[in-house]
Amino acid sequence: MHEEDALVRQTRDASQREYVKVAGVESEAVAPMTRIVPPRASAGFEYVFPAIRGIQAGREFYVSMCPLRLIPKIFIFDEDELPPELRAQRLLNKGRLPALTKYILDNPDDYVFSALTASVDGSMDFDSHSPDGTGFRTGQLRIPMDSRFLINDGQHRRAAIELALKENPDLGEETIAVVFFHDAGLARSQQMFADLNRHAVRPARSIGVLYDHRDISAQVVRVMAGRSTVFKGYVEMEKSNLSPRSRMMFTLSALYYGTQALLQGLEIKPGEATDLAQSYWEAIDKTLPEWAMVRNRTLSATEMRRDFIHSHGIALHALGRIGNSLLRESTAPSKWKKQLTPLKKVDWTRSNTDWEGRAIVGGRVSKSHQNVTLTVNYLRNHLGLGLSPEERRVEDAYLRGDA
Repeated sequence: MHEEDALVRQTRDASQREYVKVAGVESEAVAPMTRIVPPRASAGFEYVFPAIRGIQAGREFYVSMCPLRLIPKIFIFDEDELPPELRAQRLLNKGRLPALTKYILDNPDDYVFSALTASVDGSMDFDSHSPDGTGFRTGQLRIPMDSRFLINDGQHRRAAIELALKENPDLGEETIAVVFFHDAGLARSQQMFADLNRHAVRPARSIGVLYDHRDISAQVVRVMAGRSTVFKGYVEMEKSNLSPRSRMMFTLSALYYGTQALLQGLEIKPGEATDLAQSYWEAIDKTLPEWAMVRNRTLSATEMRRDFIHSHGIALHALGRIGNSLLRESTAPSKWKKQLTPLKKVDWTRSNTDWEGRAIVGGRVSKSHQNVTLTVNYLRNHLGLGLSPEERRVEDAYLRGDA
C-alpha cells in the first residue's frame, strides 16, 4: 500500500457513514501504518455527509442527517466576545437551556427538533449518485475538517443537545437534520439570521395549550372546557386575546394559567385534578352572578368584559392562587367552599377605584406578575387570609406608592 493510503478511519451507524481520508484517498480498510507528518493537523481530512442537493435564490444548499453526538463537536457558536455588528447571531441565552435539555431527557421516545441551519466557511464538494434524474440531487457532501461550521439557526438546540448527551449518551446515535449553506461572508450570514427570524411568529398560547398532551394542567383545562357548564361553549380555544365582539367569556390560555396556579404543588392524580379543578371553578361561578347572566343571555360577553374584570386573565390567575391556598389546607369541598362565600361581596366592576394600580394600570387591565400579586392580596383581605412575606412586601410597596 502506498504511504499516502496509510491512514484511514471509518465509523458507521444505521443512518450515516463518516469518512476521514488522507491525500484524497478513501477506503473502508485499515492498514498497518508508518508515521506520517501532515503539513497541518487537519490537512487532507474531511467529513463526508450523505446529502440532498437543493437550490434557493440561485445558490446550492445541502440537507443531511447528522448524529447528535457530532453536533457539539463540529458546530460552533459565533464569538461571544465580539460586538453585535461583528457577529452573525445573537448571544446564547443560557436561561433557555435547562428547559430545552429537560424536554429532550424527559421525552427520549417522543421529542421533536427541527433542522439546524449552518454556514460552512470552507469548500463543499458534492458527489452526486448519477449525472441526471433524481440521482443528481442525492449523493455525498465532502467538507474539509479544517472548515468552520457556524450555526445560523438552532444554537439553543445545539447547546441543549450537548447538555442532554452528557446525561444520556445513548442519544448520540439519533440524528437531526442539518441544512448547509456556503459561508459567503459576515454580511451574508447576518442577512441569513435576519431572514430566518424575520417572519417567525410564536403561536398563540391558547393553541399551544390545546395541542399540548404532556402538560397535566393543559389536559385538565381541555376537559373542563368541554364538559363544565361554566365553560362549555364560552372558551376561546385558539386565540389568546378576545375581540370586542367575541361571544366568548374566557381564553383557554387564561383558564390554563388560573388552573395551573390552582393545582400548583398539589399531589393528586390527573383524573382527580380535573374533578377538583372543575368543582372549584363551578364554586367560583356561584359567587359571580355575571357569568351566569352571560350564559342565560341576559348580559352579553362583550358587556361583561367591558364592565367587569372577573373573566380576565389576571382575575382567573388570582382566583387560582387563592384556591391553591385553600386546597393546601384541605381538599374537602365542605371546608374550602365555605371560605369562598365572602367573594360575593367583592366589587369586580372596572369603576371600582380599588382596582386602580392593582389590576388596572392606566385604564387597562394589566397581567404583570406584580399586578397579579396585588390582586391576590386584595382578595385575601376579603377572605380573611394572611399574606406571604413576598405578598406583604409587594403590598407595602403599593401602599407606599412605590409600586
